[in-house]
Amino acid sequence: MLTSTLLLSNQLPTLQYSSTPERFDETWEAPLATLLGLGRAAGADFIELFLERRNYISSLAEDDAITSISPSLSTGAGVRVFRGKADCYVSTNDLSFSGLKAALEKGLSILGLHLPAPSSFIPEINLELLRDYATKRGKDAWLPACSSIREMGEVLLDGTAYLKQKASHVQSRRATYFRDWQEVLVAASDGTFARDIRLTQSVGFNLLCADGANRTSIGDRAGNTSDANFLRTWNYQQAAEKISESAGKMLYADYVESGTYPIIMANHFGGVIFHEACGHLLETTQIERNTSPFADKKGQKIAHESLTAWDEGRSDNAFGTIDMDDEGMPAQRTLLIEKGVLKNFLADRTGSTLTGHPRTGSGRRQNYTFAAASRMRNTYIDSGDYTIEDLFASIDKGVYCKKMGGGSVGATGQFNFGVDEAYLIENGKITKPLKGAILIGEATEIMNKISMCSQDLEIAPGFCGSVSGSIYTTVGQPHIKVDSITVGGR
Repeated sequence: MLTSTLLLSNQLPTLQYSSTPERFDETWEAPLATLLGLGRAAGADFIELFLERRNYISSLAEDDAITSISPSLSTGAGVRVFRGKADCYVSTNDLSFSGLKAALEKGLSILGLHLPAPSSFIPEINLELLRDYATKRGKDAWLPACSSIREMGEVLLDGTAYLKQKASHVQSRRATYFRDWQEVLVAASDGTFARDIRLTQSVGFNLLCADGANRTSIGDRAGNTSDANFLRTWNYQQAAEKISESAGKMLYADYVESGTYPIIMANHFGGVIFHEACGHLLETTQIERNTSPFADKKGQKIAHESLTAWDEGRSDNAFGTIDMDDEGMPAQRTLLIEKGVLKNFLADRTGSTLTGHPRTGSGRRQNYTFAAASRMRNTYIDSGDYTIEDLFASIDKGVYCKKMGGGSVGATGQFNFGVDEAYLIENGKITKPLKGAILIGEATEIMNKISMCSQDLEIAPGFCGSVSGSIYTTVGQPHIKVDSITVGGR
């Protein structure tokens, strides 16, 4: 072990560390602090080390059989080196001191830096006392408390059997579940030293029904963080009844007539459009690329005064909740838009360096093979002052978008989204089901047309892909009214 604060570069090969291999704890401080000091001695302005262990499993039930069980174990680390406004990222699955040192050396060389001469002193990096969110909240007990493989199969098969009872004209029934356990450790040359464990789970149904030329496909998914008993308490009967009812209505629905309509968009997963069409434009990764139309609009009105929106990592058990981000910064609440006025952007370390916007605890990544980037967590439009009845009463003819489907978004906010479950609104009342609706618009326009928000905010789990991979996020909103939007159909 290192016994002197004055370490020479030529002493590195003789160092012996005894870090705990099956756990990220205080024993990792000495080797990581030495590596950070080595990077600083080589001329780097800042160095960050991200260590990860992961235990993932998924299961699929199709009709009355388990057709797939897919486990995955991984361990690795990422080394990020900054020099001025340039940075590079190198990953490795070798967590030995020599393996991490080799990754650091590679990162330094990419930026034109080299390890110091043998007689050079390595500066001491004083890391903070380990901020151990896992131990503080009892997270070390989560993994062994999760559902077994047998339990997974039993719950999924019970679910598909119940779905068979409740749905008509069934072509296929699917139930899927995954459990993702992750332990992370972050050490950086500014003294950051923090550990966390994350447990993310999701389960849901997909139902395909057909009767002659009439077909419909609809799904439902629940998600959770931090609850080892999540699958055991999932109400599969309620979920099956919900999508069976929706499928029955959509199977024989009329196709929507194309046009421009006022719409009411339901709460819960309806928030996906705000996430995709606006949320991404408030990440500093978009500002870095000059692809956000809101880049110079901070403090200005960009939405209707009825709209207030948040991004945060602190809601209990929500899909995007984190105690710290992947750069070791504690979670926080970030006010994005207040009464239509843009208040803040989402920034990671690089985004803050390049744009000047303060970090918001939003540095996130799929795993150790990705560098962190500014990403959303739990992102939603806040509750408003209206009742749902007020929203419907304000529309003579329009469309109620009860359940959103998939879609696509352009780099600057142009979007189109399918609607899995929709209904015609006439004289303030729902009159008949509609299918084939596609919402088409642009973020800068649609934001100013969200004129009414109800009081029934609900959030929903989602998956978000971007420059740092696929991560778990929450979308959400209350019921909202959009004054007019293009609805594609027949």
